[in-house]
Amino acid sequence: MKILIIDDEEDTRSIASMSLGLLGGADVIEAASGQEGLVKAAEELPDVIILDLMMPEMDGAQTLTNLRKNPITENIPVIFLTVKGMFEEFDKLKELGALAVLTKPFDPTLLTNQIIDILKANSALKPEAGQKD
Repeated sequence: MKILIIDDEEDTRSIASMSLGLLGGADVIEAASGQEGLVKAAEELPDVIILDLMMPEMDGAQTLTNLRKNPITENIPVIFLTVKGMFEEFDKLKELGALAVLTKPFDPTLLTNQIIDILKANSALKPEAGQKD
């Protein structure tokens, strides 16, 4: 499974990347901003995007809106990962196309399985994109 992490915090990207790559066997790509994430999403075509909600310049909601405007990236599943308790805004995020919202801090040992479960529950997991043994 190829996963793009879009988060302005280097520590979060590093922990999530190690968790998903080393523990989960995923191919992980990182982007430090919404704009960089848009470019990498179109170039790399990940199976899923993990997106921070609170970022400078282009926040996660704006990034998701822009992903959905591009025919190349419009169908890539997106899961928000944020410290902000924005579950009351989840309906708005879901209208934009988000599958779920996970909160920081997250458990690195569970992150891959949480993502796989969300994708399966939403029928967004490609058969070949399952977790590596």
